[in-house]
Amino acid sequence: MGAPIRVQHVSVPMPTGGNDEARRFYTGALGFSEITPPSILGSDRFVWFAVGDGGHELHAYTMEPFVQSQPSQHFCVQVENGAEYREKLAAGGYPVNEEPPINNRPRFSTNDPFGNKVEITEIIGDYS
Repeated sequence: MGAPIRVQHVSVPMPTGGNDEARRFYTGALGFSEITPPSILGSDRFVWFAVGDGGHELHAYTMEPFVQSQPSQHFCVQVENGAEYREKLAAGGYPVNEEPPINNRPRFSTNDPFGNKVEITEIIGDYS
């Protein structure tokens, strides 16, 4: 068995009818690009996004009944300028939550419209 290659995608729940809110947050606030999910899945239940240029994806899926994620459950997005993201999210009315500092990894978190936690970080050096 070979070693794992990478994380290809993460999935986050949304309530029925949340597709447009997911699009506004993930494309508008975070700058992801929407991609078309496989037709067999049905576009009314899923909204998929490309994250960066490395083939990584985020899949927002309909969950009924909708159950919000646990507060500490999250995924993290590495960015080049965290301050710009912080400003854009705050201006869009999204929460900006401080996270415990990690050496050379300035970070904060926000929540998507469905309460899913998203950590935003820069990697500017070794954290040890």
